[in-house]
Formats: sequence, C-alpha cells, structure tokens
Amino acid sequence: MSTTNADILVHAEEGVTTITFNRVEKKNSITTAMYAQLADAFEAAAQDTSVRVVVLQGDVAIFSAGNDIGDFLQQPPATQDAPVFRFLRAIATFPKPVLAAVCGPAVGIGTTLLFHCDLVYAGDNAAFSMPFVNLGLCPEAASSLFAPQMLGYHRAAEALLLGEPFMAEAALEVGFVNRVVPPTECNMVAQAQARKLAAKPLSALIETKRLLKKSQTAAVLERMAEEGQSFGRMLREPAAREAFTAFMDKRRPDFSAC
Repeated sequence: MSTTNADILVHAEEGVTTITFNRVEKKNSITTAMYAQLADAFEAAAQDTSVRVVVLQGDVAIFSAGNDIGDFLQQPPATQDAPVFRFLRAIATFPKPVLAAVCGPAVGIGTTLLFHCDLVYAGDNAAFSMPFVNLGLCPEAASSLFAPQMLGYHRAAEALLLGEPFMAEAALEVGFVNRVVPPTECNMVAQAQARKLAAKPLSALIETKRLLKKSQTAAVLERMAEEGQSFGRMLREPAAREAFTAFMDKRRPDFSAC
C-alpha cells in the first residue's frame, strides 16, 4: 500500500512502512504540512498491527535541510499542538522499531529526529548539523538531553554551540549511527535490516524497545516541552529576527546588538 502527498511518500509492504522525504528540489526542507503528514503517518503506524517497523529515508544526496525557513516564518509553531511538536511526540513515543537511512546533509531537525530512531544507517556523504544557536534559537527534540548522552559533553557542546557539521565517520565513532555505507546502498541496507526486524515477533520488539527506553521516556518528553517553550520565546526575540532576516536577504547576520 502506498500513499502519495507529493512531499512525503508513505509505502507499506510486508510489515515495513517506509516514509520518504520527497522534496529534493527544496533540499527536503520540511513544511508545516509535511510535519502534519509525518505525524499522521507515525500515529497510523503505531495503531496498525500489520506494521512492525518504520523506515525514514531521503535522497542519496540530501536527507533534510531542516525547517523550510519561508514556511516556518509564515506559520511558526505557536502551541504544543503545532504539527512539528505532534511529529516529535509521535516519533519519541513510537512503540515499534524506527530505522533511518541518511545520506547527504541532515540539518537541524534532520539530525535531532535521529536521536529518536533505534537504528541509523548513513551514507559516507552524510553530514549532521544542529545550527540552532546560529539562528538565535535553542535545541529541540530533546537534543539538549540526548546529545551529551550520546556524543559526550564536549562534543555535544561543540555541535550545539558552534553548530558546525560532523561527518559520517565521526557519527559512527560515537555510536550516533550504526553503519556507514556508500550512499547508493544506504536505503537498501536500512530496508534489509527492517525486513529482518519485521520477521520477528511484534510483541517481543515492542517490549524490548519499551524496556530500553523506560528509564528516560518521561525525561525526554519533559525536556522536549521545555525546549519547545524556550524555542517559541526565542523565536520572537531580536537574535532570531536578525538571523532569519539575514537568511532571507542572503547576507551575514549581525548579532552585535543581540
């Protein structure tokens, strides 16, 4: 079974639901409508007993450039019920295995959503970045909690304070990804692993994931809510306004007064 909403493709086959970012001409940047589609897809897959595994994938050249800035400025997330927060809660609490195949740049939420995946496979061209500070903002998706746990404090501080990319081999070294492969093989590797999981008993998959995540589920949701409040406040402040104006004007931002 497949559903096509142009920018997000959802295909279900033999227990595996594959969700594909399909907006390559815009670097798979994510709009409010796409977040709603992602949330819907995860919520439906959680309830569908025929679905055992979800795979998130992009293109061989780009996973996601993060938020679509123009759309984001027109429709900023005003409440915790905004589609972006619906999606983050859906992936954070998803009871079944989630795999990701990441090639090329994964920017902002393109990286932070991966903290909620169970297995991540990267093309050797993958570049992960969380440049929230550069936009006058703070981390989201509980990345301020996950990044120090996974990367160690100093690497997390470097990634979140400087916002500079770290590459696939560095991600493999710290355990952020499971395997690095040629980009043309990445989606196939993720699909092969998903099929292995889909052949296993669903009850055992769900219970094992629940136990793996039990100690931090409440902390993750609490941190996501706190980050969301800070993010919304900072979005209205001078630093973010200057960052986004500079982005749209294609100039360097001037934070001297921020």
